[in-house]
Amino acid sequence: MSEEKKKDLNEESNPEETAETDQATAASEKAGAPVDEPAKDVPSGTEGGEEPVEDRTGELEEALQKSEDKYLRLLSDFENFKRRSAAEQQAAEKYRSQRLMTELLPVLDNFGRAFDTEVSSEEAIALKKGMEMIYQSFRTAMEKEGLVEIESEGKEFDPNVHHGVMHGEDESLPSGTVLEELQKGYMLKDRILRPAMVKVNQ
Repeated sequence: MSEEKKKDLNEESNPEETAETDQATAASEKAGAPVDEPAKDVPSGTEGGEEPVEDRTGELEEALQKSEDKYLRLLSDFENFKRRSAAEQQAAEKYRSQRLMTELLPVLDNFGRAFDTEVSSEEAIALKKGMEMIYQSFRTAMEKEGLVEIESEGKEFDPNVHHGVMHGEDESLPSGTVLEELQKGYMLKDRILRPAMVKVNQ
C-alpha cells in the first residue's frame, strides 16, 4: 500500500486528533516559536538580567546605614548649634551694658579726682556735696547693671584682677600684698572690665 493511501487511512481513522494537531501547529507557526522547543531554565532571582536578591539587599542595607550615620551627624551638629546659640544669647543679655560701662569708667575716675581736691570756701564745699550726690546716683545706676569695684589695697596681689605697675617695701606686710591702689578696677558681674592698677609689696 502506498504512503499516501496510508496517510489517508490514518486521517480517516482519527479525524479529531488530526484536527487538533493541525491547530497546534498553526498556532505555533503564527507565534513564531518552534512547537516542541523545550523551555530554558532561568536561575532564581536573576530574571531579566537583574542582580541576585541577596546582593541587592546588602546594597540597600549599606545605603540605609550611611543615611542613618549622616542623619545622626546632622542632628548632633544642630544640637551643638542650638547650645552655642543659647549660650551666646544668654551672654549677650548678661553683658549687654559692657560697652557702655567701659566708656563710663573714665567719668567715675574724674569724679574721684574731683573728690580728692581740697576745698575751703562754702560755695566750693556746697558744689562738692552736689557732685557727690550726682556721683552716688550715677554709681547706683551702674551697680544695678552689675558694676562691681575690685578690692585692692591690703589684699593679696591677684594677676587676674590686679595690674602691678610699681613695687614697694613694707616689712609689716607679707610679700605680694597690694600697698596702694593707683587706679580703681571694675568688673561687670563676673567679667573684668578693667583691672586695678596697683603698687605691690616686694
